[in-house]
Amino acid sequence: MLFACMRAELMKLKRSFIWSVFLILPVISTIMGCFNYIQNTDIVGISWYSLWTQTTLFYSNFFYAPLIAVYCAYLWRLENFNRNRNALLAAPVPIPCLYLAQFLAISCVTLLTQLWVGVLFLICGLITGLQGFPPLDTIIWLLRGCVGGLAIAALQLFFSSFIRSFALPIAMALLGSVAGLLFSSAGFGLFFPYSLMLLGMNSNKEEDVLAGSFLPFFLSCGIFLLIFLWCGIRYLKKTDVKAY
Repeated sequence: MLFACMRAELMKLKRSFIWSVFLILPVISTIMGCFNYIQNTDIVGISWYSLWTQTTLFYSNFFYAPLIAVYCAYLWRLENFNRNRNALLAAPVPIPCLYLAQFLAISCVTLLTQLWVGVLFLICGLITGLQGFPPLDTIIWLLRGCVGGLAIAALQLFFSSFIRSFALPIAMALLGSVAGLLFSSAGFGLFFPYSLMLLGMNSNKEEDVLAGSFLPFFLSCGIFLLIFLWCGIRYLKKTDVKAY
């Protein structure tokens, strides 16, 4: 039943505008980072690692969390029209299945986003004349960023489940990204969900900031993920369909 619900959620996204956002925003952030790299090669050096520091500078700090917020807000925006929320909550399907199906659908799109960013990073490297292929570290950082992004996805899905505005959760994600940068810079990134993606992506760093801290990172991601999923499921269980 869970995967049947997940397929239904993916069908909602199939012909939606989010794919335009999915394609365009990472391109913009990558072009900005690539241009910054080209302008500062005498400072940052010429290497895949140096290119990584510049391309992740904008994407991780300002684009990734709002992108996830757009995905989550869109799914709930569909439920907020024509009393679709009534039909959703009254369906003969357990609330946890409905909510987890939404989360899994968002997780799939989040993973695709990271893969797209990886492709753009490779293209930029080849265009700027870098030899060979990106180091394995960058692939690991992309996957870790996806894990950190899941905690953000769970939080943004929870926000979108009770905030009926489409734009407000996205604005909150942007503010969360800025706050996440501050927490990460202060050394408290593991205690703030929006910082986890920055740490996982090794944003704007050549040396791995999580060296020796893999377990605390994944533990923090897991704890935040479970908390926000529990909050979202509990909220929907307590929601009266007559209120919508």
